[in-house]
Amino acid sequence: MKLLLFFLLSLSCILNSAAQQQTTEKPVADSTKKPAAGSRENPTAGSPFDKTLNEVAITGDKPGVSLKLDKKIFVVGKDLLSQNGSANDLLNNLPAVTVSATGQVSLRGNPSVLILINGRKTGLTQSNALDQIPAGQIDRVEIITNPSARYDAAGAAGIINIILKKNNKAGFTGQVKLLGGIPNDLRINPSLNYKSDKFNLFSTFGIRNTDYVGLYRSEQVVSPPDQPATRYNQLKNENRHDDGKLLYLGADFFLNDHNTITAAFFKNATKDHDKTSLNYDYSNHLVDSALIRNGESREKRSYNQVEFNYTRSFTDPKKKFSIDLQYDFWNSEKSWALNTIRIAPNQETLPGIRTSATGASKDFLLQTDYVQPVTAHTALEFGLKVENRLVSSDYLAEKQEGNDWVILDQIDNKLDYKELISSGYTQISSKWKAFSYLLGLRAELTKVRIEDRERTFQREKDYTRFFPTAHLGYQFKEGTSLQLSYSKRINRPSLSLLYPFNEITDFNAQYVGNPDLNPSYADVFELGFLQRWHKVTLNPSLYYQYIGHPIQDYTYLKEGNTFITTPVNINYETRKGLEISILYQPVSALQLNAEFNVYAFKQRGFYQDQDFNFSGEALTSRISAQLKLPMRFGFQGRYNFSTAERNAQSRTAAIHNLDLGISKNLFKDKATLVLDGSNILNSRQFKTRTTGSNYMLNQINNPNADRYRLSFLYKFNNKAGQNVRQAKTGNRN
Repeated sequence: MKLLLFFLLSLSCILNSAAQQQTTEKPVADSTKKPAAGSRENPTAGSPFDKTLNEVAITGDKPGVSLKLDKKIFVVGKDLLSQNGSANDLLNNLPAVTVSATGQVSLRGNPSVLILINGRKTGLTQSNALDQIPAGQIDRVEIITNPSARYDAAGAAGIINIILKKNNKAGFTGQVKLLGGIPNDLRINPSLNYKSDKFNLFSTFGIRNTDYVGLYRSEQVVSPPDQPATRYNQLKNENRHDDGKLLYLGADFFLNDHNTITAAFFKNATKDHDKTSLNYDYSNHLVDSALIRNGESREKRSYNQVEFNYTRSFTDPKKKFSIDLQYDFWNSEKSWALNTIRIAPNQETLPGIRTSATGASKDFLLQTDYVQPVTAHTALEFGLKVENRLVSSDYLAEKQEGNDWVILDQIDNKLDYKELISSGYTQISSKWKAFSYLLGLRAELTKVRIEDRERTFQREKDYTRFFPTAHLGYQFKEGTSLQLSYSKRINRPSLSLLYPFNEITDFNAQYVGNPDLNPSYADVFELGFLQRWHKVTLNPSLYYQYIGHPIQDYTYLKEGNTFITTPVNINYETRKGLEISILYQPVSALQLNAEFNVYAFKQRGFYQDQDFNFSGEALTSRISAQLKLPMRFGFQGRYNFSTAERNAQSRTAAIHNLDLGISKNLFKDKATLVLDGSNILNSRQFKTRTTGSNYMLNQINNPNADRYRLSFLYKFNNKAGQNVRQAKTGNRN
């Protein structure tokens, strides 16, 4: 019924608008505007290399999508389907990007991707907490598949850089956004800004109250030698409730024409209250036939970030110097209460179980960059960076015995994680006629210390690596360019992969980290071509990746019929693929966009008795259409499809989903009303089958059912032509 109502409303608006559509249209002038030299948006601006990698505007007024040979830039404000969700919703609708049920982001099918916010790593990106960031607070997203030496070497698949909104207009401006949805989704997001020639004050606030509905099914079949098979079915209903508060305050101070200071504070505080109901059904089992387990959890998280930047510009606009400091600190508290009742063959209340987890982190970053022009067509760049991270995690599980609680299975664990990464880079860029190059070298020294309370998992790892990069470009003519690039990358295991203690929520399937994991290294080659015609832009890319000692999940059956999944290093993996982006704008009011990514991979390795040798292929695709209609209506639809994927142990079924949205501008474009539906067919379900020598595990995960949201955005004092001098932000990643 919800789907039918949504379609009827959308169709009614479209037909009403189409009936009044004019037969002639005036072309809209292209107002594409490149960012200022030295800004986060364009850190290489002014270099000869930048002249070859021309930006391509796709839409008529402000481009919703811009293409370069080394990156793709997506402006969120032009995308109806990305305005009402979270950062995860936004990313999941970008080409070649997928977000799993657990929040893990993959690029071109590879989960080894570095995610940045405003050019920096944060605790939100390192703890799969991007769903805490409203998509409406994001200005644009940059996808960089083969980064230069300026960027951190982390991420074999590349980098996704999320840029938050920031004021760029003079005087007092702002906006207020109200949102309501089904299931329950209430949000208020005001933003206030004031800008003059001396300073720029910016602020963003957010309050949300959101419910999520999840459904999970699993089937386990265990066939021990010379014994009857044991079958087990589980049905899990999940109701998650999140309350969140977001604050972002900052200021740019323009000391004079060549000196700018920026200071900002970001805070994200959430309170989660989740309830789950699990039904267990056994057959051919000697003890239990049926169980019901109800769980309830409460979690508090507080993430804080302080940032500071100083930028010194010079008479020569290509020359600049910047210093960045950032300090992150966060803490969390989570408790679980599990109550279990056996309902067959005899009804019985089993002992209760409760768990508690506390965590905290401190992360300090210092970075400096310097760009020095050598000639009119050549520039040198240098930079140093140090990042020190301290994380502690404490986990306790208890079982009820009468009126007392005792430690369960000796699970009283505390882990301390320390990471220090020192790095430096240099690169040179130059241009000769139609040929350009960018050559760089980055060095990173890493020190990792892992220690638990009992010193059972004490580990020390020190390693220094060099990461060369090379980008060669050739411009045949205006709108036609070719680029060949290479970079060496690293994938360091995250804390969640190293954490050796499992969290008890489901006794039949658990995930346990591996403190013995080593980083993997990748050699990445890419050949990109960019061709722009009057109405069509074509951007195909061929890529090849060789990954040494990649990290792969390994699932095995533990005594007691418990499935344990843990990450391990295998020998190597190769990936080769073709990615094609096609943008077609037959008229100024219609934009069609299609992306296809097809790749083949080969994995080799053994772990214990598991053979990981496997070869396979996969395809991901995305088709979208955006239509501007009279009476200030807009309509957008997007369809995502991924073929089935396999590895040595598991097979994930094909997945697809459809999103639709309709908008209406009001009050002389001061306000916008947006109605959107995501996953409207409720088809975005993750179906996985894992097999072993004596077991089979089927899982169907549907963490988010279809959602429908209506938002109202009102802007005040946002008048064109009010731009004043911009802050010269640092040369950040």
